[in-house]
Amino acid sequence: MSLQVEKLEKNMAKLTVEVPAEQFEEALKTSYKKNRSRFNIPGFRKGKAPQALIEKMYGPGILYEDAADEVINITYRDAMDESGLDIVSRPEISVEQIEKGQTFIYTALVAVKPEVTLGEYKGIEVERARPEVTDEDINGELKKVQEQNSRLVAVEDRPVADGDQVVIDFDGYVDGVPFEGGKAESYSLTIGSHSFIDTFEEQLIGKNVEEEVEVNVTFPEQYHAAELAGKPAVFKVVIHEIKVKELPELDDEFAGEVSEFDTLDEYKADIKAKLAETKQKQATTENENNVVDKVVANASMEIPDAMIEEQVRNTLDDYARRMQSQGLTMEQYMQFTGMTRERLMEDIRPQAEKRIRTRLVLEAVVAAENLEASEETLNGEIQKMADSYKMEPDRVKELLGESGIDRIKEDLAVQEAVDFLVAEAKLV
Repeated sequence: MSLQVEKLEKNMAKLTVEVPAEQFEEALKTSYKKNRSRFNIPGFRKGKAPQALIEKMYGPGILYEDAADEVINITYRDAMDESGLDIVSRPEISVEQIEKGQTFIYTALVAVKPEVTLGEYKGIEVERARPEVTDEDINGELKKVQEQNSRLVAVEDRPVADGDQVVIDFDGYVDGVPFEGGKAESYSLTIGSHSFIDTFEEQLIGKNVEEEVEVNVTFPEQYHAAELAGKPAVFKVVIHEIKVKELPELDDEFAGEVSEFDTLDEYKADIKAKLAETKQKQATTENENNVVDKVVANASMEIPDAMIEEQVRNTLDDYARRMQSQGLTMEQYMQFTGMTRERLMEDIRPQAEKRIRTRLVLEAVVAAENLEASEETLNGEIQKMADSYKMEPDRVKELLGESGIDRIKEDLAVQEAVDFLVAEAKLV
């Protein structure tokens, strides 16, 4: 394999990789073995026709795609290492020459980690976050516990009001035709939750039990189901039940039921102490973020679009995994919210770019100040992982491998940079 590296504008680079004809020939043989059972050649049992005969009947390019994938998968990692570049995106592959008996040539367009020029980063002046627990905060916590201990009570002497929970049947039509997913029975809906499209919920306000209601709405232009996007729809709705939350009284009896305290005053004092601790942690995080944000704003760098797109994809994948752990697929999320993948990626992009800028600047501070995590800090982090997974620390190290441990060291060094910047900052 031979490699040429061409550095382009905006921290992009093009790798041109040439693979000897002999190696491509071996990949063609592998492709033949993998795919030969797909071809029916008269006079031969399925999977037994020679490679040369398959190429003669279907054309020499019939095995090229798999062979090219095979060669690229084998050689690209070596090309990355040999290039000496810090590549931060997936490669955009383009096959330049592919022919039996000839050198196989492909290019990989990649983003390269940009250089950071630090501005002022020591002695940064920011306004100190001052944690304060107010009566409103305490009452807000009490309200949450009230809500958690509420019960739903049927209402029969008034129509639907904002905040009620209703049990409905509905049947939806577009252009007079029912559509998939537009029908349900005994569906529980909280008025004001905005879980239904457009003004669906608002049109139920003022209606009575067993009243039939015709609800007119319009699907969002960006609705996930293209056949419904932007179209008006009519829902025939029947309201079967109206329910309202009944909250318990805030008194000593309530405190005794929901806490370990005998009186409401004692319970409030405990809430205040816990809120103070939480707010202090939030203030510490806010101070860190404010200092780091100002250091990032003072730095300069040119981030390639491909690097941002890679971060957007990774963020979206993480988001999908979190939802899946809660039993929800991305498709279901799109359906419930009317969001599209493209719009979600667009929404994620500013956050992804900020994350990249912050990480690059903190890594630059690590390099400028020669910061690194101590062995004690590293071992402490591995111990936390071991405790979390109920493993021995040595087993965790074994599973992580050298590259995994190096990544942890890098992350810990970045946190060292945050601590350094805050310690050097002037919080006023």
